[in-house]
Amino acid sequence: MELAYYSDYAVRLVNTEEPARNKDALTSVEVIRELFGPATQMARRATDSDVTRFRSVRARLRAVFTAADEGDHTGAVDLLNSLLLEFPVSPQISGHDTLDEEGRPRWHMHLADHPSNATAGYAAIAAMGLAFHLTEFGADRLGLCQAPPCRNAYLDTSTNRSRRYCSDRCATRANVAAYRARKRLEAERPDPAAHTGLTDESSQENTTPGDR
Repeated sequence: MELAYYSDYAVRLVNTEEPARNKDALTSVEVIRELFGPATQMARRATDSDVTRFRSVRARLRAVFTAADEGDHTGAVDLLNSLLLEFPVSPQISGHDTLDEEGRPRWHMHLADHPSNATAGYAAIAAMGLAFHLTEFGADRLGLCQAPPCRNAYLDTSTNRSRRYCSDRCATRANVAAYRARKRLEAERPDPAAHTGLTDESSQENTTPGDR
């Protein structure tokens, strides 16, 4: 796996919670195991006690996204560094069973499983992946959805750094809301003719005979 792949671990964990809607999907070991995706070996180590620990890591990862979204890039880096120090990774070169056209292994960096517990393993991978994304593309590429009440995290991979929403669904919802708001303003805007104090009848009376 490429290191960029691991950044999605952070996004998946942060987005198990919707603070504005008071919703939390991180309620069981099964949910934690689903977060690991193909990393089944680590997922099998998850226990009930990991639910609380995962929520703690989630709050710290959301704080990184929040700081970056608010333009506090130094703060985002400091928060992420604290996670990296607490949950170190063990990078390894791996080839697995993938071969190139000449039959040689496709070597790449792989983050080895953390030996202690499921939370430590997941946090290490999520923090390292996010750190790789931040240093490669910039802290301004970490964002929170701008379509209220959604505040899901996302990684901006657009060419012009223009992403503002976590999904097409939220982008459409925000565009529709903006369109309706413009229409309301147009409907509430007073008619300029109403401020002239002239009705059609008075306008006709003020014209000269030659104009009629």
